[in-house]
Amino acid sequence: MARLLPAPAAESDKYRRGVVGIAAGSARYPGAAVLAVSGALRGGAGAVRYVGPAGDAVLARFPETLVSDAGPAKAGRVQAWVVGPGAGDDAATVAEVLEADVPVLLDADGLRLAERDAVRRRTAPTLMTPHAGEAAALLGVRREEVEDARLAAVRELAAVYRATVLLKGSTTLVAGPGGGPVRVNATGTPWLATAGSGDVLSGLAGSLLAAGLGAVDAGSAAAYLHGLAGRFAADGAPVGAHDVASRIPEAWRDVTD
Repeated sequence: MARLLPAPAAESDKYRRGVVGIAAGSARYPGAAVLAVSGALRGGAGAVRYVGPAGDAVLARFPETLVSDAGPAKAGRVQAWVVGPGAGDDAATVAEVLEADVPVLLDADGLRLAERDAVRRRTAPTLMTPHAGEAAALLGVRREEVEDARLAAVRELAAVYRATVLLKGSTTLVAGPGGGPVRVNATGTPWLATAGSGDVLSGLAGSLLAAGLGAVDAGSAAAYLHGLAGRFAADGAPVGAHDVASRIPEAWRDVTD
């Protein structure tokens, strides 16, 4: 894991380190945008661009964010996109992001709104991050079927969508689209089962994509760091998603030191 995590060189600037775009949030769920940005800012990329209706909320919490009131195509150059957390029914933005020729992370409402063929025909990497309920909806089966056969489900999703799939749960599974070994991560804690935790994970993984990691490595590293940060934040007590995000640097240092 220490070898995977990006580290800036002496000649690095914020653009060389990578820029991640976050297309998330809605009038109903502005917090999802804030939490996705919180994960992205701590994920190794040099800058975070945000597009969506929650720009004021994002800037109030993270003034270093580059906020655009245009759509994703006009937001400026990015090396990866995160789309879907708290997006509501904004299918147009999801479709626009999927047309981008950079790695894309699909989460939450983005999973529901994305057309299967639009994901399958992408040439740049796609990373999908469903929980069991979302995976069941994508496969057209009952949630219990996914929970009873998680390994088979993550492999099937990766094959059907020709994408890397990170199946969230008490043990996170990461499967690539070409088959092969499935990575298993168990650094988490039951306290991570809290609203907004997945939004932080999406921002973190998207930032690692923008920093240059492949989809399988980005998903694996994000799951590992997110789980470790959750352990540090909880320490045996309830936590909120913002607590988890704030401990990502500590988890990063724990891995690389």
